[in-house]
Amino acid sequence: MQNEERVARRRETLRAHGAEDRVIDELLEYNHSTFAPVDQETLADLPLADEPCVAAWRNYAQAANESSVLEELGRRLVQLRFPIREGISQSPTYRDATLKGRWPSSGEGLVLEHPEQLTLTINPTHAGALPVLVSDHRADFERLVQALTFRNEPRPVPESMGACIVGGLNNWDRIASHRRAWEATLDRAPSPTEWNEEFARFRQNKGNYQDRVIILSTGPYSAVTADRMGLSEDSWLDSSLVIRREHECAHYLTLRVLGSMRNNLIDELFADYAGLVSAFGRYSSDVALRFLGIEPGHERPGRIDNYRGDPPLSDPSFAVLKRLMVAATRALESFHRDDPVKLSEPGAVAGTILGLARLTLEEIASFENGQLELEELS
Repeated sequence: MQNEERVARRRETLRAHGAEDRVIDELLEYNHSTFAPVDQETLADLPLADEPCVAAWRNYAQAANESSVLEELGRRLVQLRFPIREGISQSPTYRDATLKGRWPSSGEGLVLEHPEQLTLTINPTHAGALPVLVSDHRADFERLVQALTFRNEPRPVPESMGACIVGGLNNWDRIASHRRAWEATLDRAPSPTEWNEEFARFRQNKGNYQDRVIILSTGPYSAVTADRMGLSEDSWLDSSLVIRREHECAHYLTLRVLGSMRNNLIDELFADYAGLVSAFGRYSSDVALRFLGIEPGHERPGRIDNYRGDPPLSDPSFAVLKRLMVAATRALESFHRDDPVKLSEPGAVAGTILGLARLTLEEIASFENGQLELEELS
C-alpha cells in the first residue's frame, strides 16, 4: 500500500474512534512506527545468537551454585561494591570504579534484606538468551534497580515498575578477562601503552564490555489481585512472574530484531500479548485491558498512564488512544482465538509480534469488526 493511502486509512480509523483533526495529527505522530522492516531471511535466522555478555553470565550463574547470587555478582560487578546512597555516583571512588575499573579495596557494598531470595537464570528467547535476576523481596528488587540503572543513587522506583531491562552496564570483570586472555597470547609482558591500544580497539564494540540483564520482582502483575483473575494466590503469583519475564523478553525481541523498544502503547500491546500467551496459552482482551487500567466499571489509575508520551498527549488524544487500545486488543484476541493450535507452536509468539510490528496501532485496531489475518502481515 502506498504511503499516502496508508495514512489516509489511518486517519479514517482515528476519525471512526472519535478523533478530530488536531487529535488525528497528534495520534498519527504518537503511533508512528519506529520498527525496522523485517524480511524472511531475518525470520529464518531466529533464534539469534546470544549477545557476547551471555557467556559470562552463564558462568556467574553456575558459580553462584557454590556460594550465592549476591556474593558471586559482588565479585564480578563493581556496581555492587557500593551501597545505595545519595550523591554516591559523583564520588571519586565510585567514578574511578565504574568508569576506570579501579575496584574499591574495601567499604560497604550493596546490602539486600533477603539475599537468599535472589536467583539468576539464563532465559532463552528468539532474540538470544538473556540473564534474568529475580528477587522475591520488593525492597531488594528496588535496590538492584537503583544499583544497576540509577548508578547507586536512591531514586524512587515507581510502584508500577515490576521489571526492567538493564542495558549498557559496564562490566569490568569481562574487560579483565579479555586482558588476561590477550596477555596470554604474548610471549612477554606488554607495556602500558600496548594495553591502552588493545583496550581502545576492544571497546570500539560496546558488546565486548557492556551487559544486558533483566531484573524482575514477584507479586501480582500490574497490581491486579488474584480474585480479579479467578486464580489462587500462589497460582497467580507464578503466572505473574511468567508474564513479567516474557513481557520483557518481547521488548528485547523488538529491540534486537526490529531495532526499537519504546515507552509506547503498541510496544505494551505486543509485550502483554507475549506474557499472557506464555502464561495461559491464550490471549484475553479483557485481561490485557485490566492490566492497563482500562476496564469499564473498575476505572483505576493504571499502567496506561505511563505511556502518554513525551510531551504527554492531550486529554482528547489520550481518550481516543484508550479506545484504540480496546479495539486493538479485541482484534488480537480474535486473531489468536481463530488459530490457537498454530499459535501455540514454538516461535509462534515471536512470529506474531514481528508480523504485527509491520502495522500501526490504528491498523491493528481497524480489524476490530473484521479478521486480522497473517496474510495482512505478509
